[in-house]
Amino acid sequence: MKLLLVEDDRKTAAYLCKGLVEASFAVDVTSRGDDGLHMALTGEYDLIVLDVMLPGRDGWSILDELRKSGRQTPVLFLTAMDAVPDRVRGLELGADDYLVKPFAFSEFLARVRTVLRRGAPRPTEVLRIADLEVDTIRFAASRSGRKLDLTPKEFGLLALLARRAGEVLSRTRIAEQVWDMNFDSDSNVVDVHIRRLRAKVDDPFPSRLIYTVRGVGYVLEARG
Repeated sequence: MKLLLVEDDRKTAAYLCKGLVEASFAVDVTSRGDDGLHMALTGEYDLIVLDVMLPGRDGWSILDELRKSGRQTPVLFLTAMDAVPDRVRGLELGADDYLVKPFAFSEFLARVRTVLRRGAPRPTEVLRIADLEVDTIRFAASRSGRKLDLTPKEFGLLALLARRAGEVLSRTRIAEQVWDMNFDSDSNVVDVHIRRLRAKVDDPFPSRLIYTVRGVGYVLEARG
């Protein structure tokens, strides 16, 4: 699925883009409202994530022009404008959802998926390694047909390992992908989460999938 992100704060745009790409979305990004409108009118997107206060043209007018042109692409407003009249205005203009900054990425991603589910049914991306299945769209995982009860962070870690199956990932790389960029790589949080993940993905089953490569990091693969 392809998203358009119209956000003028570079740090926020980079943070969201990185997380969305890790969640298997394709993302186009622009910081200007006029460019965003042009891209929204000429491109094919499954969802538009739209800030309100933008250089060139504000988010209100972008959405208004989109709906007047007949474009019904779902729109998620992402803005610091948290007053009730602002939310009402966005929804009345035709927005599908409205999320106020600051926000947790997990909530943002959940809202993106919820808005997308309202549209036409789409195929899911299911990653398969041996008897493990990881559905990155439905946010679900199972092994040997048994559902795995994972926390959002555990699922993010498993999805990363599954996408890079057979590739050894360092603790630093895992930390950068699953946690924020300021994560302290000297912490043992990666090892702790790997142990918790193994307890759910490996321990109840005859064969292991998550391996430690000493001095390097971790790898998910089927051996033997």
